[in-house]
Amino acid sequence: MAFGPVTRSSAGRRNGPTDALGPTRRVDRVARTRRGTPWFWAFLVVAVVELVAVAVDATPVQWLAKPLLAPLLLVWLWRVRGQTGPVALALVFATAGDIALLVPGEAAFLVGMGCFLGTQLALITAFVRHRRPPAPALAGYLLLWAGAIALLWPRLGDLRWPVLGYGLALSLMAATATSVNRRVAVGAALFLVSDLLIGLGAAGATLPAHGVLVMTTYSAALLLITTGWAARADEPAQTGGISPPR
Repeated sequence: MAFGPVTRSSAGRRNGPTDALGPTRRVDRVARTRRGTPWFWAFLVVAVVELVAVAVDATPVQWLAKPLLAPLLLVWLWRVRGQTGPVALALVFATAGDIALLVPGEAAFLVGMGCFLGTQLALITAFVRHRRPPAPALAGYLLLWAGAIALLWPRLGDLRWPVLGYGLALSLMAATATSVNRRVAVGAALFLVSDLLIGLGAAGATLPAHGVLVMTTYSAALLLITTGWAARADEPAQTGGISPPR
C-alpha cells in the first residue's frame, strides 16, 4: 500500500524526509496493528457468541457477551491509537447502555436510552471537530428522522418524547459521520438502522429474527465506527486509509 510518492530533487536525488517518512509510518502501522489484533478478534468472537445467544434466547450468555462488545473495541482503540477522546467516551456510554437494556422494563429502557444519548453526543462532538458535515447529508438524515417519528408516534405512548429527542441526536450523529470517511459513515447508518429496529420493537412492531437483526447491525456499527475513526489518521498519506487488523 503506497504511503505517497517518492519525490526527487532537481539534482535527481531522493528527497530524504519524504523517503524516511514512508518506511517509518509503515513500521509504526504494522506495530499498531499487531498490538490491536488480539482485541479485534476477541470482539468478533464475542459478537458471534452474542448473536447466537440472542438467536436461541440464552439470556445468561447475553449478560456475559453483550457488555463486552464496546469495551473490547475501546481497548483495541487504545492499543492501536492510544486515544481517550470522544469516541472512547462514546464506547463507555455504549457499555452502560448495553447493560441497562439487558434489564427488562420501561425504566431500564429509558436509562439505556439516556446512556446511548451520551454515545451519540460524544460521537457528534468527535465528528464535528474532524470536519463540518455536508448540508445534503444533514437534510437527508433529518428528513429520515421526521418520517420515522411520524410513523412511530401513534404507537410509542409515554416513550414519544424520549424517542423524539434521542432520534434527533442519532440522526445528527449519522449525518456528521459522513464527514469522516466511508467506513464511519456506513457504521453510523447501521447504528441508526439498529436503533430504528429497537424503536419498532418498542412500538410493538417486530420483524422475523428481530433481536438478531438489532444486534448484527449494532455490532457492525460499533466495529465500523471505531476502526474507521482510527483509520482516518492515516488517510491523508494514503489513498484508501488503513484496513482492519488481520
